[in-house]
Amino acid sequence: MAGIIYILTNPSMPGIVKIGKTNSQGLQERMGRLYNTSVALPFHCFYACEVDDQDLVEKKLHDAFDDHRVNQSREFFEIDPDRVKSALDLAALSDVTPTTEEFETPEDEKAVKKANEMRSRINFKMLQIPIGSELSFNKDENIKAVVTGNRTIKYNDKETSLSTAALDILTNVFGYNWTSVSGSEHWIFDGEKLTERRLRLEREED
Repeated sequence: MAGIIYILTNPSMPGIVKIGKTNSQGLQERMGRLYNTSVALPFHCFYACEVDDQDLVEKKLHDAFDDHRVNQSREFFEIDPDRVKSALDLAALSDVTPTTEEFETPEDEKAVKKANEMRSRINFKMLQIPIGSELSFNKDENIKAVVTGNRTIKYNDKETSLSTAALDILTNVFGYNWTSVSGSEHWIFDGEKLTERRLRLEREED
């Protein structure tokens, strides 16, 4: 049966994605049901697309990333969402990712913005990225920025932060109407997304 396959992230669960399915009209409703009293923050739709056979595509993705599954009885995986998107694109008919975020209350929106800001408070020394290094944007690697300080980059001839630059690009280049983003999820250094680099370095220290 045709339907939508989605990849969700949540600021309260860094490094974890949910891979699931819903009907062609039910994505926002599904995200709303997932945001219940046992979840601290609303889910964010990283990517969603229409497919010919939602049951088959979901099963294939779950099988492909089974070694990343957090709990065998749940649809949560410890993996970079871009890796899942790359696989899902092989079956995608059309991109239906929401370009506007919907929040139940102003408090939810403020909480998500605060969480994104906290997640972006990384520094380039921590990530072992020297000043002067070039970063590329994950949605278009032709979009570049240069590291200018421990927490700053130069984008469009302006010194700014990872998150501010990422939100500007998503808004003005890709037409998204999001209110906040975690910049480290959108910038790549040496072929590795900054969030993945951070998690890898932290694991290596353990």
